[in-house]
Amino acid sequence: MASAEVTIASSAARAGRYRWLICGMLFAATAINYVDRQIIGVLKPVLQGDFAWSEMDYADIVFWFQTAYALGYLVFGRLVDKIGARLGYGLAVVVWTAAHMAHAAAGSLFGFQVVRFALGLGESGNFPAALKAVAEWFPKSERALATGILNAGTNIGAIVTPVLVPAIALAWGWRAAFLVTGLFSVVWLVVWLIVYRDPAKHARVGAAELAYIRKDPQEQTDAPIKWRRLLPLRATWAFAIPKFLIDPIWWMFLFWLPDFFAKRHGLDLKSFGPPLVVVYLMSDFGSVAGGWLSSSLLARGLPLHAARKYAMLICALAVTPIIFAMYVDNLWLAVAIVGLATAAHQGFSCNLLTMPSDLFPRSAVASVVGIGGTAGAIGGMLMAKYAGWVLDSIGSYTPLFIVAGTVYLLALGILHLLSPRYAPAVIGENK
Repeated sequence: MASAEVTIASSAARAGRYRWLICGMLFAATAINYVDRQIIGVLKPVLQGDFAWSEMDYADIVFWFQTAYALGYLVFGRLVDKIGARLGYGLAVVVWTAAHMAHAAAGSLFGFQVVRFALGLGESGNFPAALKAVAEWFPKSERALATGILNAGTNIGAIVTPVLVPAIALAWGWRAAFLVTGLFSVVWLVVWLIVYRDPAKHARVGAAELAYIRKDPQEQTDAPIKWRRLLPLRATWAFAIPKFLIDPIWWMFLFWLPDFFAKRHGLDLKSFGPPLVVVYLMSDFGSVAGGWLSSSLLARGLPLHAARKYAMLICALAVTPIIFAMYVDNLWLAVAIVGLATAAHQGFSCNLLTMPSDLFPRSAVASVVGIGGTAGAIGGMLMAKYAGWVLDSIGSYTPLFIVAGTVYLLALGILHLLSPRYAPAVIGENK
């Protein structure tokens, strides 16, 4: 096993490293995506004061974002498979950046619902395009690590937001926060269009690196695969149902953690930055560690299905202490428990996100990711309504944390039931 690991490492080193620059671009886009997404959660106390929103009003704003995200995932999943990661990603960034900056003009509950809906449409293109790019640029032995790195961008975005946004809002007002952060996407888009190409057509990719990227058995067709061929497959639902279960937990963390720390521990716009930074630094570690763990197990000789599932099992167990977070009086102990849960979510998620590229041909990856993302967004819509009802009627986060602490084991059980051997999907002809 050790000699096999050394052989794989030396082969990767000889191949070249331009693919990791592409991974860095995916990481940066995902970080920006999450800055634009999370900013409303950080500004929630201010906006609730300015516009007198109830918890259900805020939940409705989140709900409309999730609705658009669900619809957009299907659209972008199919679109990216047709036009490719380069143009598909570019289009998604244009849409979400315009919607994000339009928040500065919103002046009512309805106005925020409209711009959040538009933001959800654009932001839904991030993961279908990013995972399509991973499938194009990385062999299976590196995809979990590459996915873990790009997925770590979600945490960097979540770290930057509570540090940068309060500073901008306190200096120039909350509207300026949307305008300033929107400029990041514009810069990224210009660089992306310059550097990204298919590896086979890229001037910076040598023959050795291209051969390494393409070392897995080649697929018979690059033609996009129609949804009606994907929806009946067990492998599709082995990905989509866990996404339906676990994505809402991440949404809950993203949109309600600032409120949890404000209500349970008395923090405000000036003081909840450091706890949130620690939580998402831990999440960042969890994302990369989850990808590294399954890739390491794979390099040591474990079968693909065992490497992925063992990594997810460890992460699912690590989430469970979140059930008790509401009962912890010490702020930093609560931060540690929440941070462990978010880190474990990210480790679980990066392995789950690798599943489409593990089991499906490259021409179907974005479509399958779109189906799973839509399932996750639908779960997020339900969670938004549930969170609003719980917080308005009960006033405690405990019911939300009980759900968070249990669904990962359920998700892994369903994945294993539907795909016990993690076998590649057998897809019929397009007709």
